[in-house]
Amino acid sequence: MKRTITFLLVLAAFTSCEEALKDQDKKEGFAKDSLVTKKEESLGLSIEQRTEQLKEKGYQVFHYKEGDTTYLMQQYFMVFLKAGKERNQDSLETAKLQEKHLIHLERMAKEGYTSLTGPFGDDGDLRGIVVYNTPNLKMADSLANLDPMVKAGRLEVEIHPWWTAKGGTLK
Repeated sequence: MKRTITFLLVLAAFTSCEEALKDQDKKEGFAKDSLVTKKEESLGLSIEQRTEQLKEKGYQVFHYKEGDTTYLMQQYFMVFLKAGKERNQDSLETAKLQEKHLIHLERMAKEGYTSLTGPFGDDGDLRGIVVYNTPNLKMADSLANLDPMVKAGRLEVEIHPWWTAKGGTLK
């Protein structure tokens, strides 16, 4: 019985996040075709073609040359998730919010809106980061504020534009 209830809660949370995202997309005028998908990135396009593709979708990009290597630099949006003012939820409510929060973040990653997500390892006011791969700050802000933890006031967002080489990796 507990498993059934848990499954239904997760399903309801996922569905509500999906509907909220669709509603937000319509309201803000966001379209999935404004994102560059992993499939598009892997088509073997030249740096000039990729640059043009990104610019057509509204992304801010430029080339950076170092020696004989040219990097395609892209603007991302780094969201700092900070402890919010409303942190008085009981443990059951906090657990439900955490579950919805993780569903939201997973969805953002699956749909290509985020490139990097994770919590900090200490218990300070900065709780985690999410790097949004969106054409503009307005879209990143709207998506970050759809997070159930943010809506509940348990987390707050602070957003900064951030530049890095397209396709770069953590080492």
